[in-house]
Amino acid sequence: MRKRKITPHSNYRIIAVDDELGILESLEVVLRRNGYDFVGETDPIRAIERIKNEHFDLMILDYLMFPLHGDEVVRQIREFDREIYILLLTGHRELAPPLETIKSLAIQGYCEKSDKFDQLILLVESGIKSIDMLKTIKKFQEGLNKILLAVPKIYQLQPLGNILEEILQEIMPLVNSEDAFILVDDITEINKDEKEHRSIFRGLGKYKAEITDFMDMFNPELMANIGHARTTKQVEIVDGGVILPLHNEYLESIGVIYVEIMENELFHTTDGVSLLKIYASQAASSLSNAFMHSMVNMKNDELNRTYNELRLRYMDTIVALRLVVDAKDIYTRGHSDRVAYYARMLGEKLSLGEDDLEKLRIAGLFHDVGKIGTSDDILSKSERLSKDEYEEIKKHPLQGAHILSAVSMFKEVVPIVKCHHERVDGKGYPEGLYGDEIPYFAKIISVADAFDAMMSDRQYRSKLELGTAIEQLNGGRGTQFDTGIVDIFVGLLANFEEIQEELEVLNETILDNI
Repeated sequence: MRKRKITPHSNYRIIAVDDELGILESLEVVLRRNGYDFVGETDPIRAIERIKNEHFDLMILDYLMFPLHGDEVVRQIREFDREIYILLLTGHRELAPPLETIKSLAIQGYCEKSDKFDQLILLVESGIKSIDMLKTIKKFQEGLNKILLAVPKIYQLQPLGNILEEILQEIMPLVNSEDAFILVDDITEINKDEKEHRSIFRGLGKYKAEITDFMDMFNPELMANIGHARTTKQVEIVDGGVILPLHNEYLESIGVIYVEIMENELFHTTDGVSLLKIYASQAASSLSNAFMHSMVNMKNDELNRTYNELRLRYMDTIVALRLVVDAKDIYTRGHSDRVAYYARMLGEKLSLGEDDLEKLRIAGLFHDVGKIGTSDDILSKSERLSKDEYEEIKKHPLQGAHILSAVSMFKEVVPIVKCHHERVDGKGYPEGLYGDEIPYFAKIISVADAFDAMMSDRQYRSKLELGTAIEQLNGGRGTQFDTGIVDIFVGLLANFEEIQEELEVLNETILDNI
C-alpha cells in the first residue's frame, strides 16, 4: 500500500492532557509520526501552568481526570487564553459534558477514545487548518494596521519608491512570500488638455531586478492575467501567485500588486479574498494620497528613468509577441504591419491628428497579439475550423486587450484591439456590440484587417483579386462594416498600384526584421 506523504507541522505545538500515561505515549507515537511537535502531561494542574507560560496551538484534553475534570481545565485556561484550539477526548460517551457546556467553553471538537486514532488525526488536521487560517487572518489584520499607520508618512512627501517598497514589504509576510512587484500608474499633466499615462514598477525578492531582467519574467500569460485583473477590478488567483488590482476612489485602475505565493487555502475562501481586497484598497488609498501630494518630491530622476525603461521594454515585449504571432503562420507574415499601414492611410484621409494616427498604427500592429495564446494547430489549420476551434479563435481580441491592459501606456489602444472583430449589425465578437457602441477606430481596423486577409494567401484559399475584395467590402457595408469607412477606403484603392509599391518596401523591411 502506498504510504501517505507526511507534511511536517513542527511550527505547530500540540499538548495532550490525560491522566493515563499509556494514552499519552500512544498519542505521542501517532502525532510525531504525522509530523507534529507533541508534549504530553498527566497532571491537569501542571498542564494549565504550562499553557499559561508556553505557547501551544492545540490541546487534546481527556474529560474524566483527577483532580480536575476536562471542563474545569478548559474554564481556567479560557480565562487567559481564548485562542488555543481544544479537542475533548473521552472514553465514556454518557459522561461527556452537554453540548451547551462544549459551546460555552469554545471547545472546537469532540472525539471518543478508541484503539485507532484515525478520527482524532482527522480532527487534529482540521484544527491545524483552522489555526493556520486564523493565523493568516491575524497577519492580514496586523498588516492592515501597519498600512494605516503608514499613511501619515505619505503626507510627509516620501519618495514614491519608498512608499511602493513599504506596501510590498507589508504584504509579503502576510502570504509567506519573498517575491513581489507592484506596477502603478502615475498620471502626469502635460497641459490642461493633455495627460501622460506613465507606469512605474518596484520589485522585491527575485523581482528586485533591472528592467531587462524583470521583463524576461513577464510572460504573456502573466501579462494577460494582470490586464484581466485591472479590467475586472477583481483579485486574480493565478498559478503560483495572486494579483491585487489597485483602483482609486473613482474606481479607476491605478495599477496592480503581484505576490508570488505557495499554495494557501485562505486564497480560495471568500473571507480570504475579501481580506486581500481590503489590503489592496488600503494600498491604493495610500498611493492615491501620494500622487495627490507628489508635485515636488516624487518626480525624481530615478523614477523617470525607471518609467522610460519600463515603457521601452514593455513595448519591446509586445513587439516580440507580435512577431511570434506572425511567425506562427508564413501565410499571415507581415499582416499586422499591413493592417497598420492601411489604418493609418484611412486616418490620414479622415484628416486625423498625428496622435490619433499613431494610435491607429499601434492598434493595427498589435490587433492580433492575443493569438499568442492560440494553439498553432488552430492557426495553421487548412480545413474548416470546428465550432470549438472557432470559439478558441474568438478569444484573441479579449486576450490581446488584457495583455495590453497590464500597463497604462496602451490604455487608449485597448478598446480598439478588443473590438476589432465586432460588427455594426451586432453579430461580431467578443461582446456583440452594435453600431455606435463600437469604437470608431476599431471600425477602421476592422476594414483594414478584413481587406488584408482577403488580399493574402491563406492555407485554405488563394488571395482574392482586387475587384473581388472590393465587392466583398461593399457587400459588408452596413452589416459587417461601417458604410462610411468602406466608401472612403474603396476610394483610396483607386491608387492601389502606388499602395502596392509602398507595401513592397514595407514587406522588405519586415523580412529584414525576421
